Amino acid sequence: MKVSQLLESRRGNWRQLDELCRKLEQFRRIPAPVVARFASLYRAVCADLALAESYQLPPSTVDYLHQLVGRAHNQIYRSQRFRIRMWMAELLYAVPAQLYADRYIRVASVLFWGLFAMSMWLASDASPAPDFAVKMVGEDNLRMYEEMYVQAKWEQDLGGGTGMTGFYQSHNTTIGLRVFAHGLLFGIGGILETVRNAAYLGAVFGYMTTVPDARDNFFQFVTAHGPFELTAIVLAAGVGMKLGFALLFTGGLTRGDSVRLAGKSAMPAMGVAMILFLLAALIEGYISPSALPYEIKALFGAGSSLVLMIYFVVLGSIGRTMIADAENGESGRDL
Repeated sequence: MKVSQLLESRRGNWRQLDELCRKLEQFRRIPAPVVARFASLYRAVCADLALAESYQLPPSTVDYLHQLVGRAHNQIYRSQRFRIRMWMAELLYAVPAQLYADRYIRVASVLFWGLFAMSMWLASDASPAPDFAVKMVGEDNLRMYEEMYVQAKWEQDLGGGTGMTGFYQSHNTTIGLRVFAHGLLFGIGGILETVRNAAYLGAVFGYMTTVPDARDNFFQFVTAHGPFELTAIVLAAGVGMKLGFALLFTGGLTRGDSVRLAGKSAMPAMGVAMILFLLAALIEGYISPSALPYEIKALFGAGSSLVLMIYFVVLGSIGRTMIADAENGESGRDL
């Protein structure tokens, strides 16, 4: 598909944004799903404008998009209250809906969690392959993990983890950047790195269940922060794959423009991944190594998992439905 054809197919979005701008100019309040739809359309039209300018499309098209983006920008910044409403609508409707529907994040999720669970089982006492953990992780690494958690070298008082939070944030960011960067290798690298991380981490978790002296300390440490950290790795992998495959499947665009468009749509996922890495580092620095009872740490882990399920699945499904209803409501009118 040529760029001119691609942009022509998006005229419906332009008309919807134009209509929403008129509504906002007349009315002070509109429903939250419509605000989320407005924000989504604004981002999309900004990307369309960049493409139109890059490919030197007819001046009339470029001028129209400039005016449309300007009108939408004015509505966003007309008041602090509306900006807050827009960001809340983005956070609670648009972003979960986008993540819920993102096929690359779904692929990364299935790959990671499926292989993590399988690898954990293969490294456990119930495994039909008793030497799986040694082959996957390495004997020296397994011995290191045993010594670390048998002696609980990581334990500290609650509130003493300021320095460790910075360390864990740096460590977590490195993991995220690695799976993201591998995804840029035409998507295939991201798949391989996701598989490697899932198999390795699953093998470590499974193996530690077989070491009585270290098992309790290990799960004391990983339970609280694990859900946020592992989910952030999945998101980073999905974003990397999205950008990598954009190099292969360009839709008629240059590879640079294809990656730029994919990058714009991937920004919410990367933002959520960064937030999750930060939250994981805070918990890993303060809660995980503390002397708090395991029940409290398990409560943190369960609460984190529940928050993730609500945000990605419940709000994602609801947001997708409500934004689709808002979109259909606008497109069904005479614009």
